[in-house]
Amino acid sequence: MQEIVEITEGKTRLLVPKESLETNAPPMQPAFFNPRAKLSRDFSIVAYSTFLQNFKGPKTFLDCLSGIGARSLRVASELKIIEKVFINDVNPSALELAKNSAMLNNTNNCEFSENEACRFLSLHSKRENRGAIVDIDPFGSPSRYLDCGIRATSHGGLLSVTATDLPVLHGLYNDACQRRYYGIPVRTEYGNEIALRLILGCIYLVAGRLDVKIVPLFVQNNMHYYRVYVKILVKTDPEDNMGYIIQCKTCGHRKVQKEKSNSCEICNGKAESAGPLWIGEMYDKIFVDSMLSEQTKFAVDKSCEKTLLKCQKEIGMSPSFFMLDEIARKMRDAPKSLEKTIEKLQKSGFNASPTSLNPSGFKTSARIDEIIQVLKN
Repeated sequence: MQEIVEITEGKTRLLVPKESLETNAPPMQPAFFNPRAKLSRDFSIVAYSTFLQNFKGPKTFLDCLSGIGARSLRVASELKIIEKVFINDVNPSALELAKNSAMLNNTNNCEFSENEACRFLSLHSKRENRGAIVDIDPFGSPSRYLDCGIRATSHGGLLSVTATDLPVLHGLYNDACQRRYYGIPVRTEYGNEIALRLILGCIYLVAGRLDVKIVPLFVQNNMHYYRVYVKILVKTDPEDNMGYIIQCKTCGHRKVQKEKSNSCEICNGKAESAGPLWIGEMYDKIFVDSMLSEQTKFAVDKSCEKTLLKCQKEIGMSPSFFMLDEIARKMRDAPKSLEKTIEKLQKSGFNASPTSLNPSGFKTSARIDEIIQVLKN
């Protein structure tokens, strides 16, 4: 029998398998808990609280793959605005821990169920049973749950989705990526942004089949996961936000366009096409601004504020980003500082900002040849 210990995350007491705190790969049995996903859950609390401030309707939360209930119990315990939390998992041992943790926190707004994830979501697909917020946080790809997840989300509700199949999203298994996300990546410095856009593109395509529109509000990633937050609107989307990021293998130029291309417009070198993927905005300015204000109310990691400040600055910038080392290699010089690089680009008339997706990355309206020219002067 594995030892169970109590920890505190945020302001919530959780009962977790002790071994999950001591190994790099948390065991699936008796119940799965990933302590390294604390930052993900911190961002969730801030995002959910921000979202619920303006949501009209029953403020319910559906967690279809709860594990020991870390995320959903934090929602129940820390978000006073929430009315009902539905905690579901197929593992009875995980649910038992979740129930005991709920008692530790004196939460009485939780309902527990032991169902396969899509079965659980299907039970909430009727209009009156849908969630204000639906969370899909699987081990691996979320693609198999997206259809039923969208159906279980209220009109105007929030769908949050996690993906952890990083080798697939990073271009090691393109056939699998095509099957799961309807697009393929290219292996490049901004691979994490491509991954996030593939996930958003997949949600967009699944939603479109259901005559549902998605509005991305916020995205976030860390070493072992990607996470997106989208608003669900039960109406058709007249805009087409799908396309490709064209990456030159020779000079490093990248461009966003609606069609594939295999040649670079700058050097005529060979180019690769990532996609089809989401090429629209990944952040909603009002939502991110509100998250910045909201995060001060919770016991969350200090990096949340730093990330959100960077998100504010990169809103409106085009897909993809450049790395300081990447530019330095092209210039055969030592990397410039991020602040200096952005300052020089802005003084030369280009838009430029840091990116939340990499501490050494920056976004700009300048092409790679223009960046090099600016930094040489």
